[in-house]
Order: sequence, then structure tokens, then C-alpha cells
Amino acid sequence: MVQALRSSESSLHLLRQPPLQDWSNGIELNFQLPDPEDEQIPEQEFQRQIETAWQVCDRFDLQTDIWRGRILRTVRDREKRGGDGRGTGFLNWLREREISKTQAYSLIELANSADTLLQEGLLESEDVNQFSKRAFVETAQAPPEVQQMVSDRLKETSPSSKSAPRITRREVRQLTDDWTAMSSELLPVEVKEKAANSTIPTRYLTPLVREMEKLPESHQTTLRAEVAANPDVDTVKQVTAEARYLAKYLTAARQVQTLNLESLDLEAALEEALRIGCLNSTADLVSQASQLEQTIAKLYTTWKRLNSLAERVYLDSGASTPHLRSLLASLAPLSSETLEINLGDTDSHFSHTIRLKILTEPEL
Repeated sequence: MVQALRSSESSLHLLRQPPLQDWSNGIELNFQLPDPEDEQIPEQEFQRQIETAWQVCDRFDLQTDIWRGRILRTVRDREKRGGDGRGTGFLNWLREREISKTQAYSLIELANSADTLLQEGLLESEDVNQFSKRAFVETAQAPPEVQQMVSDRLKETSPSSKSAPRITRREVRQLTDDWTAMSSELLPVEVKEKAANSTIPTRYLTPLVREMEKLPESHQTTLRAEVAANPDVDTVKQVTAEARYLAKYLTAARQVQTLNLESLDLEAALEEALRIGCLNSTADLVSQASQLEQTIAKLYTTWKRLNSLAERVYLDSGASTPHLRSLLASLAPLSSETLEINLGDTDSHFSHTIRLKILTEPEL
């Protein structure tokens, strides 16, 4: 199905850094894809051929991105050494190739991860062929213990075997879930025992640990006791949701200036919300308050900027620019102290006008 694949694989062990070669006769993927209209091809065989082709592309894509990351890292480091110190040359290089800064550093991170796994002996160069791209990224982001488990999986295959096991993203996540469940001190013994005998799947425990890690110890203790009392999947799901809303409440409450009052006991309010079963709504309430404060601050700074620009345009214009003056007049409802805007279609019965008045303390 894939022509010249075996020879191309041997030349694409890209985790070693061989001398540059002439790529004019480089690798060409040449798939014989099944005819989608050929009803004589069984569905199972059709899916097998498609999956094989997809895996090859995924493998080549991974190795290409690792090398792109290395190239980008080399250009960046060169710029650091001889550039202007602000990375202007590197950013220009990216701009010429229509690569975003975020994409560039994502590729550099991928290359760094690949090199680290190689240098630490967790992977051999040929092992990269056993990963899908997403599985490799997942492995690179996993804790060192999980990386070691993935390495052990790869080494389980006999050297005489023609092909090592394919490492999928699902397998890496499963290993991560298993390690998190058995190593975290936030989970009670009762839950770990249920995870060990598969009564509670570990995929439910990883989100719980991650949410509990965001909480103060006092809340961790309460939630741990709740799970220990009823170590089952439903309780784990419920406590995970509680931990998520607790973290949301505590994070948002610290950001709301209106709540910075000595007379307000945020912890007591939280306990009451837990007691009457409205933690979800309370957390959303505080979160919305935080967003509203940020919106007000952004509205004020935008309004000030609009007024400054309107004043500048007014001073630069005059009788010779009637249309420009007309533009300024049309923007008056947004630049005056009372902001006015219509919500909805003006011809609709549901349309209504919103007015906001900005009152500021006089500047000293």
C-alpha cells in the first residue's frame, strides 16, 4: 500500500542529527488509497488501509515537527547570541515564513522534549516511529515516572521482533491516570484500593486529584473524608465537581475588589453555600462579579481612549472636513459621560436602549 516506505523509514530516524543531505531526491509518500466507491472492498479492509496510511502520515508529521522545532531553536539561539537582544531577527524570520510565535515555541518545546527523552536514555532514536504525534506530545508532558513506564513498554518487545508496540495517546493517558491514582496523597486508602482492583476506573480519579491540588489543605481534608466514607464512582464525580466549584469560588473571590471588606467572611459564606447545596450558583455568582469588574475597568480605559482620539480628530478637522465632523457627531453617544446603545434590531419590538453614566472622581 505504501511504496518506498521501508527505505524512507530508515532515512527518517530523525532524532539523531545526521549531516545535511541533498533532499532533491527526498522522501515522497505515495499511498495506494482504496477506492471509496468500490463496494467489493469489505468495510473492515477499507478501514484497515485508511488507518495504516493515517498512522504513517502521523509518524512523519511528528518527526518533521521535531526537526522544525530544532531548526527554530537554532535560529532563536543564533539571534540571542548576535542579535539586538530583543529577538527582532527571530520574529522577522518567523514572519517571513508565516509562523506565529505561539506555534514556533510549541515546536521548540516538542524538540526540547524529544532531546531530553533521548539524553536521559528513555527513548532510542527508532522509538519515535512507535508513537503517534499526540501520543508523543502526551508522553513529553507526562511526569517522569510515566515517561519511564512508557519507556519500559517499548523495551518489552523482543529485539528480534519486527515491530515494537504502537504507543497511543489513550495508552499514555491510561498510564498517567494509573500513576496519579496510586501516588497521590490526596486520595484516601479506601479509594486507592478500589482503583487497584478496578472497581473505580482511574480515569475518574485524575480530575479529582487535579482539582483538589488547587485547594487549601482544610478543604482537601474535608473532601478526602467525604470520598473515604463513600468510595464509589458517583461520590468521586460529585466530589470532583465540588472541588472544581470550590477552586472557582476561591480564585474569583480573591479577584473581586468589592469583596475586600473586613466585615465579610468569605469562608463562612462558602460553608453556608455548601450546607444549603448552592455551591455551584455561588461560585458562578462570584466568578461573574469578577468578570464584571474587569469589564468595567476595560470599559473605562476604552472610553478614555475614545475621548482622547475624538478630541485629537476634532482639533485636526474643521469646516473643510464636514464628513469627518459628522463621524465625530455620530460617535457622541459613546464619547459623552452617558453612554447610549440600542440592544437588538431597532425595528423590533424587543429592541431597547441601554444607558450607562460614567462618574469619576475629580483628578487631583
